[in-house]
Amino acid sequence: MKLIKTILISQLFFGALSYGQQLNLDKNLDELESKKKKIEILNFGTFHMGATSDANTTEFDEHDTKNQKAVHKIAAMLAKFKPTVILVETVPSYNTKLQTLYNSYVNNPKTKFKNPDEVELLAYELGRLSGTKRIYGIDHKMSYNYLIGEEIKNTIDAKLHDEYYKNPVPYHTTVEVDMDKLSLLDQLKLTNHKLYLDFLITVNADMLTHVGSEKGFEGADEAAKYYQRNLRMYSNLNRIELNEDDRVFILMGASHTAFFRDFISRSPKYKMINTFDYLK
Repeated sequence: MKLIKTILISQLFFGALSYGQQLNLDKNLDELESKKKKIEILNFGTFHMGATSDANTTEFDEHDTKNQKAVHKIAAMLAKFKPTVILVETVPSYNTKLQTLYNSYVNNPKTKFKNPDEVELLAYELGRLSGTKRIYGIDHKMSYNYLIGEEIKNTIDAKLHDEYYKNPVPYHTTVEVDMDKLSLLDQLKLTNHKLYLDFLITVNADMLTHVGSEKGFEGADEAAKYYQRNLRMYSNLNRIELNEDDRVFILMGASHTAFFRDFISRSPKYKMINTFDYLK
């Protein structure tokens, strides 16, 4: 019995020692990581505030003065990040026009836009308040068929696929919230929450891996197109000339924000800033 107790004590000791060493290792790795200065990015997701071709939309009257003031109030919160560069969901070929329109707004914030969206309502105002000089678009257009599960005989996992798209609430409690009953600030807080961003990747791409014919990968191939689009958008970010002192604000539809969150979190170049530090 004494021998058994000695063995158990030894195991506990070395187990604790091993755990302590692991903690020290994790701490050392974190310290090593933090020594490399990275470009700070505030990666912010929104619903599209103007006309959109997206399948899911949020009720929002972009011409309503009350709504515009609410957006500007949020822009003032986010402007405390003091970005030197703003990136939005427009294609790079539009950059010259985008910069011209932005400069006009900065010079005259009373400028009226015929069909304003989140770029004109939020990004322009945020940039004006923070004195940002540069704005670029990083979008890349690619289509994919997210309805593929309804169009082929699905022999992979039709039951789960059909149940999920009929009602995703049992799988994602954040979806149960009625966005249209929330204030704009609370809508955007929910939209940028980790669980909601996870949902957006799942519903837009990953669930399609449950779709396919007997020998095909039709769903996975369609999901790959959405991953590809987001990777190309991220590649457009990497084309922007930045230095380590730049601070970058990215404004996109939240499904793109979700993918960028994952890309940035592993990046040797960028450091992601906590969005909720500014939504106060």
